[in-house]
Amino acid sequence: MISDIGIIKSLVENGEGLTVEFKESRISLNKDVYDTVCAFLNRHGGTILLGVDDNKNIVGVDKDCVQAIKETFVTTVNNPQKINPPTYLSVDPVEIDGKTVLHIYVPESSQVHRCGAKIFDRNEDGDLDITNNTDMVSRLYQRKQSSYSENKIFPYTGLEDIELSLLAKCRKTATIRRGDHPWKDMDDMDLLQSAQLYQIDRETGKSGLTLAGILLLGKHASVLSAVPHHRTDLILRKVNLDRYDDRDLVEVNLVESYDRILAFIAKHLPDPFYLEGTTNISLRDTIFREVASNILIHREYMNAFPAKLIIEKGLVRTENSNRPHGMGIINPASFTPYPKNPVIARFFRQIGLADELGSGVRNLMKYGKAYGGENPELIEGDIFKIIIKVPEFGGGKDSGDSAGQGTKLALSRHQVKILEMCLTESSISDLMSIEGRSDRTKFRNQVLKPLITAGLLEMTEPDKPTSSKQKYRATEKGKERLTTYRY
Repeated sequence: MISDIGIIKSLVENGEGLTVEFKESRISLNKDVYDTVCAFLNRHGGTILLGVDDNKNIVGVDKDCVQAIKETFVTTVNNPQKINPPTYLSVDPVEIDGKTVLHIYVPESSQVHRCGAKIFDRNEDGDLDITNNTDMVSRLYQRKQSSYSENKIFPYTGLEDIELSLLAKCRKTATIRRGDHPWKDMDDMDLLQSAQLYQIDRETGKSGLTLAGILLLGKHASVLSAVPHHRTDLILRKVNLDRYDDRDLVEVNLVESYDRILAFIAKHLPDPFYLEGTTNISLRDTIFREVASNILIHREYMNAFPAKLIIEKGLVRTENSNRPHGMGIINPASFTPYPKNPVIARFFRQIGLADELGSGVRNLMKYGKAYGGENPELIEGDIFKIIIKVPEFGGGKDSGDSAGQGTKLALSRHQVKILEMCLTESSISDLMSIEGRSDRTKFRNQVLKPLITAGLLEMTEPDKPTSSKQKYRATEKGKERLTTYRY
């Protein structure tokens, strides 16, 4: 999570409220900080600032205590004896006027949480203990159940309905990302319960996987049994506009769906060379990781509308069913993130397939213009839509990045490798071996032809394009172009 100093200062200036809480916490955590975490989880989420007193003074957290406070907080919110169900939150240090403020963002949860044995709700700028108020507790449970379909319990489902090898892979990924991750020492059922993917219906006493659990990790038959209409339709439509040029109908669980979406994107969109500072990053992968996680996490799965990702000439657009909290084009400057499926989102974050709530919009805006020349559009409504302009393979325009480095964006990294290999004459077989291509016709049309048309590559037998003796070499223009690329 990256905290903006301006936003933090604005929160301090506006003071405490329904979604903002200050804790002085100079050398240790205030004991009631976990009451606030519980209240925010149960209400609308919110921001906790450690190092700010009740009078809006930034007093700062003692620098020698920062690490201990962070570790204590993260460990405690992961402990079901303190916060139940446990949650996974991060603590982000921010330096303001030489003082350290610890920023904690608590998203709204789709569950009802307890702190110790108590249930807290948020009321104005305070945490309200509602444990013994049966009416308020009942309304809280009803609100959560009616707002979040991901919590629907499927009685009598269990480990036999999920892909256990995929669950093991997710555990391994989470523990590689964080060595002390609580999943490390849990058995399969404990992990599912910890991640809120297996629950007990408090009205009937029946237990089972939730819709979130089946969607995330379920076997194919289990997913379609729970949600028969579930699918993500991936379409390439550039030549045959009435139908499609390529299509992948994805009906598997969400973790596997994520990989299928990115594979389809990699197959049909270029990955232009791009420098951020002195680091080469993949614009395509950075952008479409956010897109893939968005259409999987923020979908209303009770709606039969099929999610779509459509690649057209010069753009990609997505559509998925939605419970809107506004209408029209999202303004990133005033955008307030709202968790549509908090349990699914939290699981995706643990395995590195998503970042903190709201960061996806920021990343799309940050890199979208560099990739396709225009800012992406995100349109809120009953159908949530994303429109992203994209370059074509071998496109001829150059575009500078936001840092003003003048990085050219026309070539994919694959094409850069081709040019490098063609500094000496190379056969088509040699060139295809770079990334294991097997279809010569597609390789000529999609990779070599754009380079030749741009004057960066030439044939040794120009009058016999398909000659068995044909080789390719970089032109002087191509050699000059390579000098702009640094790995």
